[in-house]
Amino acid sequence: MLARSGKELLEICEKDNITLSEYAIICEIEEKEVTREEVIEKMKKNLNVMISAANEGMKKEVYSVSGLIGGDGHKLYNYAKNGKTLTGRATTMAMAMALSSSEVNASMGKIVACPTAGSCGILPAVILSAGQELGLDQDELLKGLFAAAAVGMIIGMNATLSGAEGGCQAECGSASAMGTAAVVEMMGGTPKMSLDAASIILQNILGLVCDPVAGLVEIPCAKRNAQGAITALCTADMVMAGVKAKIPFDDSVTAMYKVGKSLPSALRETALGGIAVTKEGLRLKEQVFGKE
Repeated sequence: MLARSGKELLEICEKDNITLSEYAIICEIEEKEVTREEVIEKMKKNLNVMISAANEGMKKEVYSVSGLIGGDGHKLYNYAKNGKTLTGRATTMAMAMALSSSEVNASMGKIVACPTAGSCGILPAVILSAGQELGLDQDELLKGLFAAAAVGMIIGMNATLSGAEGGCQAECGSASAMGTAAVVEMMGGTPKMSLDAASIILQNILGLVCDPVAGLVEIPCAKRNAQGAITALCTADMVMAGVKAKIPFDDSVTAMYKVGKSLPSALRETALGGIAVTKEGLRLKEQVFGKE
């Protein structure tokens, strides 16, 4: 039953006439030898943690332990409430939720590392903002999370979800790909359309480096979560309009992995390159840790 590629995943879904979310549920039942009810209940717990983290930093200012980031989720939430946003309330709220989860993570709060802690804001922001905009209930949100899991499993098997191994394209890129695939299913799209959306995401985030200031998952990570969420939502709309990926999902995953492997170590979470070693980046590092 377990698919090893996007191609196999689509073949299974077509043969059994199931969605990505149903595929993920069946896989979990078979692998863990648990009931369907237990699988759903566990995902509900994940969803509840996501909701809490996505809201905490919107309703109040949350600051990281280092003091480098904080309060931005709250700012965007208040901005969205005034109804005068350029991109619309849904996208602004998605950014607010993504920043909130990132800020909660950096403050040592409780988050769901999906697929990683550094990219923890993207999937909740995408699922929850889309759910609000589409008027979906909890069951539909859960299906979105399971659909995201189906895509994440394939990426994990054939590439990497780690910034240390593949750069931020592997963390925020994978999270955004998982999110857009989920939203496409939530909007009534087919498994093929979900993988098309995920492929488009990976192609457009290819090469994104991992360069955390002071080695902390805060700058520029939090704002990359916000941008990743918006990219996921926009790509879902693109695919639902009928746009197809010219490069298959499996090819995009392979390309992402090869690009990640070719990145120098300075651009893979070591804080030895990119934004981390700019004049201001080094000053902030000194502010947090003092002079070496």
